[in-house]
Amino acid sequence: MKIASTIARYLLGLMFTVFGLNGFLNFIHQPPPTNPLAIQFFIAISSSHFAAFFFAVQLIGGLLLLSGYFVPLALTLLAAEIYNILAFHLTLAPASIAPALFAGVLWILVFIQYRKSFTQILAVKPAEV
Repeated sequence: MKIASTIARYLLGLMFTVFGLNGFLNFIHQPPPTNPLAIQFFIAISSSHFAAFFFAVQLIGGLLLLSGYFVPLALTLLAAEIYNILAFHLTLAPASIAPALFAGVLWILVFIQYRKSFTQILAVKPAEV
């Protein structure tokens, strides 16, 4: 399982590094979505510069996963990213949800290896400091 988790960490790190960079450099051109609400959503996040923050978090999380340092922090950052990506695809573009589901599965595989790092976060009554 450790080998599968390591491979998943590199794949997830590569995925978010590439797509995070793509947000700034636009080297992978995507066709516009067919849903008019999705187009409005993209216009809103681009105009407000929220997309830059979103892509920066993707890039930082991806680089952390590739480096192997601060992996629990990267998983925490990317959990929010994956949640937002899945929410977008579930509500506005369900036909193109496959890459988001793949990222979610990779995230779970990496999380399994690092789950001990999250024990206090997931505790019902955490230990007092």
